[in-house]
Amino acid sequence: MLQKSTADRSGVALAADGEAAQATVGTTGDSGGGTPTTTQPPISLAGIPVRTNLNETAFFFPHLISSSEGVVKMEFTMPEALTRWRFLGFAHDQQLRGGLLSDEVVTSKDLMIQPNPPRFLREGDELEMTVKVTNLSVTRQTGQAALNFLDPQTNQSLNDRLSISTGQQQFDIPAGGTQTLSWRIRVPDGIHLLTYRTVASTGRLSDGEEGYLPVLSRRILVTESLPLPIRGQQTKQFNFQRLIDSGKSSTLQHQSLTVQMASNPAWYAVMSLPYLMEYPHRCSEQLFNRLYANCLAGHIAASDPKIERVFQQWRGTEALDSPMQKNQEIKSAVLEESPWVRQAQAESQSRRNVGILFDQNRLRDETTRALTELAQRQLGDGRWAWFPDGPPSDYITLYITTGFGRLRHLGVAIDPTVAIRSLGALDNWMAQQHQLALEAMRKHNDNPSKPSDALNEKRPENFLSHSVAMYLYGRSFFLPEHPIGIEHQSALQFWLDQAQKHWLQLGSLQSQAHLALALHRFDQRDSARKIMASLKERSLTNEEMGTYWATAEQFYWWYHAPIESQAALIEAFDEVAGDAQMVEDCKVWLLKQKQTQDWKTTKATADAVYALLLRGTNLLASDQLVEVQLGQSEVKPDKVEAGTGFYQQRRLGSEVTADSGEIRVTKRDAGIAWGSVHWQYFQDIDQITSPTNNPLQITKELYVNRNTDRGPELQPMGQTAQAAAVQ
Repeated sequence: MLQKSTADRSGVALAADGEAAQATVGTTGDSGGGTPTTTQPPISLAGIPVRTNLNETAFFFPHLISSSEGVVKMEFTMPEALTRWRFLGFAHDQQLRGGLLSDEVVTSKDLMIQPNPPRFLREGDELEMTVKVTNLSVTRQTGQAALNFLDPQTNQSLNDRLSISTGQQQFDIPAGGTQTLSWRIRVPDGIHLLTYRTVASTGRLSDGEEGYLPVLSRRILVTESLPLPIRGQQTKQFNFQRLIDSGKSSTLQHQSLTVQMASNPAWYAVMSLPYLMEYPHRCSEQLFNRLYANCLAGHIAASDPKIERVFQQWRGTEALDSPMQKNQEIKSAVLEESPWVRQAQAESQSRRNVGILFDQNRLRDETTRALTELAQRQLGDGRWAWFPDGPPSDYITLYITTGFGRLRHLGVAIDPTVAIRSLGALDNWMAQQHQLALEAMRKHNDNPSKPSDALNEKRPENFLSHSVAMYLYGRSFFLPEHPIGIEHQSALQFWLDQAQKHWLQLGSLQSQAHLALALHRFDQRDSARKIMASLKERSLTNEEMGTYWATAEQFYWWYHAPIESQAALIEAFDEVAGDAQMVEDCKVWLLKQKQTQDWKTTKATADAVYALLLRGTNLLASDQLVEVQLGQSEVKPDKVEAGTGFYQQRRLGSEVTADSGEIRVTKRDAGIAWGSVHWQYFQDIDQITSPTNNPLQITKELYVNRNTDRGPELQPMGQTAQAAAVQ
């Protein structure tokens, strides 16, 4: 019971202070580390009470109310840990006047035994487990101590299985001193949890402590995977070398071998279509993106009746589940314990909304409402602001108008009235940029020795920008019905000349693709072909990833967005170069991005789906299943998923053999497919080695925070001794 006259309300807590506890029991006086010179008669250690409640927090009462005399009363059970405890109390009255109370209390006994167990053990460990015996009495104490291990379920002794080196040990400790005793043990296989019990007695004084020790298996579950990419009509041989070599190990135990194959992954693009309709933001950019996505998704769904037929087969099956919710048996952590559980649930719900694509009434209503809202937001001069009642933005106007042009170019039925109203404002903006360029050149000519004030801090002869490239691209969609006025022809010709001379300095693949398309439509086809030839020369191609560009553009500005850039390049190679092979190779890279991640934004998703499904060959046409053979055994497809042609087979335990690592994959038609083999096995932890062909390599380094002349510094462990010698 604690009495303290403080205030009306209070909250208190009592917690163990480990460091303070060490200071209390200490090593004062003679350590008594030696063994007694005379052998004592055996002392019975049976029946000694042991401490089991070792909680580090004695109590936490956050809401206590004092009596009318200002007294707070508490009742609690003290844990049995022998340590120093810190008491903290906070109180306040009805006028919010407060106070803080802090104190310490020590729990101890005249004779104390305190083990030092590890946090866990592992099968095969050999270690010395130490205990500290402390004498806080005023006289010298001699006696015996023991360490025992028990089965927590049966309470039977496990000392023999742990090969404890000695039984009872003697101690002889002066007043106020301590002595450390140790027992050597070896942890056998097959034990998962231990109870340790350590006791000490002098015949008159005694103490004991009991706790639990988890034992981890020396064998851990390892999962190794091998991708199985394949393109076109061919047969490929894959060697899972570590699985082939598994027969040489005497300690390895097969758990399972899972084969997965997606015969036509282009259908995953169809599953992305509902996401385009669900973006919540309402700025002008996202309002148009929603319109753009709805129109494009509806157009794609209606472009191939097979899409609706396949969706009907997906209903009520796992096909519409997020990939993160599948294959739990080959994952090291269940989804519910990961940070991505809500993302997986949202993705599954989005996929199930594919049915919205075939609801023409809903699509028509949402399109009409979006068009109406865009028209209401349009300002008198034809431009838009980023947000309602904001200042006009030339960029967002260009962005929206270009989007309308792309939809019309694809054959999407949409009313372009609002976009046509903006053409005059955009042409004026282009002419204004031209005047700024001329003015910069005049200033440079008048003052050649002074730094140039050219537009965008570029050299006077180069005024080309990403926005101008997008203007030429976006404006080219409307040339047949709405040509650029004669009053702006000189400005237009200036920018076309700039595009032909300085396109390479833009440094953006997306902008270069825009210029190639614009020059092609403005009948400057030689320059357009030169741009495409340069783009092709700078590309990289391999069988698995297709064609891509290793510019490592960071997605900070809109013209560096990788997905939109790849989609623009596909459009350029299709329309300008007429290079069907490049189009198909570029589509492979886009689809591979979807294999391991999403396409991030509505705009990126819409552009990717457009490039995959509406450019080049029809990727959805393939119905042939990819064949897989493991060693001499053929994988027979079961429960094949409609559309994607996805199937999997799992072999358990003895069904897995070393020759299963010789994998033969056959694709009998054109297109792209991918699959994987996941091998799980148990192996001793000291026998596990890192794969040499893994693209992800992880290294571990230990650092020490050292005080130097320059202040605290983190130094690698290998450099610590050298740094100390220098100092």
